[in-house]
Amino acid sequence: MNPNDPTVLPDPTPEPADMLKATSAPATSATSATPATPATPTEPSPPHAPAGHEVLALQLARDFLDERRRERRWRIGFRLLWLVLGVAFLLTLWAEQNPAVTHGSPHTALVEVHGEIGPTTEAGAEVLVAALKNAFADQGARAVVLRFNSPGGSPVQAGIVYDEIRRLKALHKKPVYAVVEDLCASAAYYIASAADEIYVDKASMVGSIGVLIDDFGFDGLMSKLGIERRLITAGEHKGLLDPYSPLRPQERALAQAMIDEVHQQFIAAVRDGRGSRLKEDPKLFSGLVWNGQRAVELGLADGLANLDHVAREVVGAEDVIDYTPHENVAERLVKRFGAALGEGAVRAMRDSPTLR
Repeated sequence: MNPNDPTVLPDPTPEPADMLKATSAPATSATSATPATPATPTEPSPPHAPAGHEVLALQLARDFLDERRRERRWRIGFRLLWLVLGVAFLLTLWAEQNPAVTHGSPHTALVEVHGEIGPTTEAGAEVLVAALKNAFADQGARAVVLRFNSPGGSPVQAGIVYDEIRRLKALHKKPVYAVVEDLCASAAYYIASAADEIYVDKASMVGSIGVLIDDFGFDGLMSKLGIERRLITAGEHKGLLDPYSPLRPQERALAQAMIDEVHQQFIAAVRDGRGSRLKEDPKLFSGLVWNGQRAVELGLADGLANLDHVAREVVGAEDVIDYTPHENVAERLVKRFGAALGEGAVRAMRDSPTLR
């Protein structure tokens, strides 16, 4: 060995083989006498946990089932709701088509005359006549009371009801009374005059025994706008009261003669119904309206009283039963969602005379 060569030191890191020998060699220390502790059995490993996408799939499946259950519950609830509404609708129709259920105990039969009197209103002849027939036919009804709150309307409808009241009175031998709340004017008073007695409040508005025709003339406006009316008729007076044509003197005279005749029919009905109770006042049939107190003085009414007073003191049957058919749910919905618009347009175009 050359003394100039560097000294090579042994590697302090033991070789793996040496380490294996060392660990396998029997221990010579004091602890080698201690018996070895038996090895603890290995616990079974838990089952394999689902991966992330499997958890998501399970959650989606649960949500889907919950949603289906909720939909089924809502569907069943809606079906039950429609069933209840259908039963209620049928019961309403039945009740309104059968208002004349016979009542055994004595009572006062009530028929309401509210609003405009016309062929398509709740105060039309068809509705009122049906209610009157039911009221008169009930054996428990001691008398029939018509309660008024109406500005009037069609003389034709009023005449039909007037005649029917007189016929039913003679047939059933029952008295008829009219009770006025706020207003009983024109065609409404036409009907009321068929009653045996009329009762009012001192501030009620009563009378207006007259006839009018509502109309407008647009011919002047059309002339200013340069619009020409082209009306072709077969018949000299077919275009009578056409609002887009000038009103000729001859046509005015014809229209006046027509409403004068209707006015005389109205006066004859009032005279026939009220008889000698009417005071001969030159303004009685002029179309004026009077308060209740003045109406009693003129003989247009018989006294001051409300419905309860008449039922209790005049009829002698305090219980009051309403025989008036009212609109059902379907009819109110139809009118609310537009049917009334067409009805109003048609009514505005009618030229028939109106009692007001």
